Amino acid sequence: ALVLRTARVSGPVFRDDAAAATGLSISTVNRQVSALLRAGLIRERADLTPPGAVGRPRVPFEINTGDFLTVGIHIGYRTTSITTHDLQHRVVGAISIPTPQAADPAQIVSAIGASARRFADRWVGKRLLWGGVAIGGRVGDKGVVDHPRLGWTGVRVGELIAAELGLPVSVASHVEAMAAAELVVNPAESSQNFLYFYAREMAGIAFSVDGTVHTPAAGPPTIGHFPTGPTRLLDPHSTGRLEDAVGDSGVLEAAAAAGLNVTSLDELRAAARTGDTVAHEILAERAEVLGRTVALISDIFNPDHVILGGQAFTDYPEALPVVSKAL
Repeated sequence: ALVLRTARVSGPVFRDDAAAATGLSISTVNRQVSALLRAGLIRERADLTPPGAVGRPRVPFEINTGDFLTVGIHIGYRTTSITTHDLQHRVVGAISIPTPQAADPAQIVSAIGASARRFADRWVGKRLLWGGVAIGGRVGDKGVVDHPRLGWTGVRVGELIAAELGLPVSVASHVEAMAAAELVVNPAESSQNFLYFYAREMAGIAFSVDGTVHTPAAGPPTIGHFPTGPTRLLDPHSTGRLEDAVGDSGVLEAAAAAGLNVTSLDELRAAARTGDTVAHEILAERAEVLGRTVALISDIFNPDHVILGGQAFTDYPEALPVVSKAL
């Protein structure tokens, strides 16, 4: 795994450089490179061999991005995303489908798995290696999921998706999965401790310590019940709870209560950008409440830095100065 990761992060890389980067002996690296070459997961780059070398040539190696794919699935409250990736974790293809509706959660999960298999089969000649599922709620052993928002209890997500894909499958809390993705795409940050704060329909946090996402035994911490503090336009039912105020559904309820004729967040953002001051004020208040909450949680964890994720932050960047000021 160390050698494979070095190929992904630093490749093309020479074997002696891989030994220095991993702390392994050169003989150990040679054995692992040989095994990875036999498996086809890496390839040598003879074209990059230094010219004029005396003795055995130094041939660098890199990840083989051409022959393999992995499959990713994010099961959301309303929308499910399905992606395929090469071994550099780059997205090769992506689709979004409405999260299926059925009385039996197992039918929903199986339908999603079947859709993912049909999508992945478009890449003829590629070998599928693994599937990954990210989902809200609590993920237990063997990918068993409790998801109160969807009304799921003890749903065997990992087993059901694996049966449809015909692959080994990993299942993770979606916020923890996104925090882990930050470590994948920014390996230089692995020595830092960071707080990942996500907000869209649901709000959640994950914490990374020394390059590893902390996964509490009791499941990821829930913050949907956090007190919002005073609100003016948000939370028209005065619940005082974070998710009811800043989640997508809650924001649309606030827009309806304010008399705006919008049916989606896209329409609300469009109205704000075309001069509707109430629409902008709703989105700005969402940003302020989120900023206050991030500040409170940051005080608890005292991270080296904070990463904000989710469309509540990214889809209306005009409000990011409000988040920053609250922080």
